[in-house]
Amino acid sequence: MPEISRFFGIIIAIYYDDHAPPHFHAKYGGTEATIRIADGVVEGNLPRRARGLVLEWLDINRGELFANWQAAEDHLPMQRIPPLE
Repeated sequence: MPEISRFFGIIIAIYYDDHAPPHFHAKYGGTEATIRIADGVVEGNLPRRARGLVLEWLDINRGELFANWQAAEDHLPMQRIPPLE
């Protein structure tokens, strides 16, 4: 799993050769969701607090996430993104 960030027990990843639209995966405990980078639409299950933290992190790092999505499409290394503090 290409992990690009981790905070408060939440693991954030973008997979190589994943389907459009650009999105990332968030895992917390036994739950997982995909979050669209452009508009923050969440598909899947995350506890309310984890979901809120992930969306806050998305708002701060949207540009870096789009850059990592493009790198993944081009099969290039992705950059780590700082965690939410």
